[in-house]
Amino acid sequence: MGLPMKSLPLLLALFWAGVGVAAATEYQVPIAGMKFSAPPAELHVDDVIVWRNDDIFRHTATARDKSFDIDLPPKSEGRLILSRAGAVDFYCRFHPAMTGTLDVRP
Repeated sequence: MGLPMKSLPLLLALFWAGVGVAAATEYQVPIAGMKFSAPPAELHVDDVIVWRNDDIFRHTATARDKSFDIDLPPKSEGRLILSRAGAVDFYCRFHPAMTGTLDVRP
């Protein structure tokens, strides 16, 4: 007999929901006292980093591999969607001693 074709989209949605397709997670990385806070250890592709500059100085979150460069005036935020797996070192172009690493998993 089979299922009617109109049931196919529902069945596909239920299938994909059951295979463990994870939703992206949003993480905050505050900047305060001329330091980046430690990024979360469990980052994955498609997660979102919200860089939040709580300082009175302008900063950037700049990847050493040039994959991102986010300008952060004082008291502002900038968003980054993680698009690939791997370790990415970052720094502030204005204050090069400010550094960190994003470890992004698939």
